[in-house]
Amino acid sequence: MRAACRLLAGALALALVACSSGPDRPKPKPFEAIAAPIAGKQVWSQRIGSIDFPLAVAVREGVFTVAGSDGTVAAFQADTGREVWRASVDGRIVAGVGSDGRFAAVVTREGELVVLDGGKLLWRKPVGTKVVTAPLVAGERIFVLGVDRRVIAWDALDGRKLWQQQRPGEPLTLAQGGVLAAFKNTLLVGQGPRLAGLDPLNGSVRWEVPVASPRGTNEVERLADLVAPLLRQGDSVCVRAFQSAVGCVNAERGNLQWSKNVGGTEGIAGNEQVVVGADASDRITAWRTASGDVAWSSESLLYRNLGAPQVAGPTAVFVDGEGTVHWLSLDKGEPLLRLTTDGSAPAAAPMVSGTTLLVATRNGGLYAFRPE
Repeated sequence: MRAACRLLAGALALALVACSSGPDRPKPKPFEAIAAPIAGKQVWSQRIGSIDFPLAVAVREGVFTVAGSDGTVAAFQADTGREVWRASVDGRIVAGVGSDGRFAAVVTREGELVVLDGGKLLWRKPVGTKVVTAPLVAGERIFVLGVDRRVIAWDALDGRKLWQQQRPGEPLTLAQGGVLAAFKNTLLVGQGPRLAGLDPLNGSVRWEVPVASPRGTNEVERLADLVAPLLRQGDSVCVRAFQSAVGCVNAERGNLQWSKNVGGTEGIAGNEQVVVGADASDRITAWRTASGDVAWSSESLLYRNLGAPQVAGPTAVFVDGEGTVHWLSLDKGEPLLRLTTDGSAPAAAPMVSGTTLLVATRNGGLYAFRPE
C-alpha cells in the first residue's frame, strides 16, 4: 500500500515505515506517444526550500502562497512569478499553508500555529495536538484539524481561541492532509470516513454523512480517512476516502449523492462533468459528477506514483513521482502534453490561478506552466 508510511498510531503518533516502493512494485508503464498534442511551456520558476510535509498551496486573488519545511512562507504573483513577500516562522513547518489572501497560517513541528498578516508575524499559539492538515483561513477565523479529529477555531486578528470540538476517533489515523474546507456558511471536516458539516461560529454539528464503509480484517485495512484535496462543484462536495471509495455529498442538504468502492490514496479533482482520480496502481478513472457512473479510465500512467490531480480547462493534470507533469484530455483521458520539473515527486496537488498552473516539488521547486 503506497501510503502505509503515512500512518499514525493513536495519540502517540507513531509513524509506520512500510511502503510499497520496494522491489516487488511493477515497473512503470512506458509513456505513450502523444497523438494530438497541445502546446504549452514553463513560464517561470522559483524555489522555496525542500518540502517534506503534505503541503497545500493557497491561491487567492492571483497569488500563490507556499511554505517550505525550513520555516519559509512566501507569496508569488501567479502570472509573473514575482515574489510578493517572504517570511520565516522560526521553526520547521509540518502543516500548511492556509491563506485568505491576507492572513497565512502554518503549524510548526513544535506544535505552534503561526499566523502572518501580509507576510508579517501576527501571532503564534500552541495547538495542543499533532497537525498534518493545512489550516483553513476563512471569515477572519483560523481553523485547525488535528490527527485526533479535534477541530479548533481561533480569531485571526488576535489569536483568541473561539471554540474546540472533538469527536471519537479510530485507533489509527493518517499523516496525510485531511479534509478541512469552507462551503457557504458551513465548515466541512473529514472525521474518519465521514464528512461533517459544522457551524463555524461554535463548532456544533449540522450534519454528518459517511462516504465509505470501512472494510478489512485489521485496523490498517479499515482505514478510510477522507483525504485532501476535494472538489466543490455547486452544492456538491466530492472526496476520496483513503483506499476505500470516492463519493459526492450534497453539502447544502447533508446527504450522500453517490459513493463508489475504489482503492486509491490521493485526493481528487474535477468539474461539473467529471470527477477524476488515480487508484493505488495509478489507473486513472473519471466518474460523472452527477451520477458516479464511469465516464472513462486510462492505464497510460500505471505505476508512476501519481500525486493528486488538478483540472485545468478541458484537461486533467497529474504529476508523477519523477516530477513529470501530464495533461490528459478530460473527455477521453488521452495524453495531450508532457513537461518536466526537477525530477522529484510533487509536494502538493497542482494549483491553478487564471491560465497559470503551479507545481511544487519535494525538492522545493516551484514551476509555473501555461498550456496554449
